[in-house]
Amino acid sequence: MVKSLDDIELPEKPTELIDHVGFRIWRLAWAWKSEFDAAMVARGHGWFAEARANLLPHLDRGGTVQSLLPARMGVTKQAVQQFVDELVDDGILERRANPADRRSNIIGFTRKGQKVLADANVVKIAIQKRYQARLGRDRFAMLLQCLEILDPEGDHA
Repeated sequence: MVKSLDDIELPEKPTELIDHVGFRIWRLAWAWKSEFDAAMVARGHGWFAEARANLLPHLDRGGTVQSLLPARMGVTKQAVQQFVDELVDDGILERRANPADRRSNIIGFTRKGQKVLADANVVKIAIQKRYQARLGRDRFAMLLQCLEILDPEGDHA
């Protein structure tokens, strides 16, 4: 059982970690991502176990101006360039001219990339069904509601 914050005592040594909600969320997110990546690798997308796969969630489905990606990902322009180059070489992404600014590119999904997204949706649904089976329908719905409330970008109305 989780203690309330009032019941948690700070450790004697500042280097000792306390059990806290952030660590639990991080650990669950890591477990989810590991399961997701392994399933995508099993579906034939071996590069999902590599850092470049982390670019995909930051792309808008209609395409994204490449210069927006470093800030979205929290990485350097050079890292984004490398990830995009590799995914273009693999046929997952394509660069298109930006009609609003000739100096920039729009990064979008190819047909092969759209197949990857479809496979990803199948995997996500399978993981979600396992979570729902473990928690039960009502507790799972409550989990989703709580996550929505805690999401700083969510609409809490």
